[in-house]
This record gives sequence, structure tokens and C-alpha cells, in this order.
Amino acid sequence: MRRAAVVARAGTWPAGECVDSITLAYDDRYRRRLRLLGDGGTDFLLDLPEPAVLRDGDGLRLDEGGYVLVRAADEPLVEIRARDPLLFARLAWHLGNRHLPTEIDGERMLIRDDHVIVDMLRGLGAEVRHVSAPFNPEGGAYGQHNHDHRHPHAHRGDGRHGH
Repeated sequence: MRRAAVVARAGTWPAGECVDSITLAYDDRYRRRLRLLGDGGTDFLLDLPEPAVLRDGDGLRLDEGGYVLVRAADEPLVEIRARDPLLFARLAWHLGNRHLPTEIDGERMLIRDDHVIVDMLRGLGAEVRHVSAPFNPEGGAYGQHNHDHRHPHAHRGDGRHGH
């Protein structure tokens, strides 16, 4: 079986050596070791030394030559916009305070759909709409990947954070 043990970041690998692509949702792009089947049928083992976030446009270098292009799959998301930069910053603060994976893209943010959070954002004055797009949230200050179930620091019993 073919093996890929190196992730070449988007723009750093020769696109002409692409032999296949793999389209994965966000949760499937945080991996260390997994058998994968490319969109064109390439069967290979992803075998990285440590878990890594695979980003849209990255190339997985196959040991025997060639690369498999990583594509981020469209997912159901919520797009958040604000009427001014101050509100945008406030909305970002509220999302960060709740440790929600968030993609910040120019004048919009993207999050996974959560009706409680969407209601909160609307209450704060956000413009919110449902979209289908690839999800590439910020990595966070404590590592490049923060899933909902991974929490990089502790909360005290009184709700304050221990950073």
C-alpha cells in the first residue's frame, strides 16, 4: 500500500506532481494515521509522526513519488457579519469566550451551526445566515487544532479561566 508521511503546506509543493486528491470535512482533517481512499481511487496510508491539521491545498507526499491534494469539503456553517468593526470584535470575543472553533475570513466569521449561539449572535446585532462552505477555523494560541472536545486549559469551579 502506498504511504504518505509528509504534509507539504499549500503553495510549497509542485502541483504538477499531483496524482490524486482527497476531499475531507474539518473533523476528518485532523489526523496522524489512517487509511484513505483518494477521490480518484488512490489507496494510501496517511502515516504522520504526530497528528496534524490538513488544510485545503496541502499536499500529502507519497513515499514512491507524487502528491495527493487535500481539499476541504463543504459543510453546513453559519456566516456571521457585523455592521462595523467594533461589533465584529465583540462578536469574535463572545465566540472565543465560548471556545468555539471559528474561521475569521476578512469581514465574516464562520462557525458550525448551533441555534443557541446563533440566537445569542442575533441578539448582539450580528447578521447571520446559513451557508455551505469549507471550514478552516483558527488554530488557537494553544495549538494548531482545537476541537470542541479538546480543551487546552482548565476552568476553576467559579467559571473563571485558568490561562
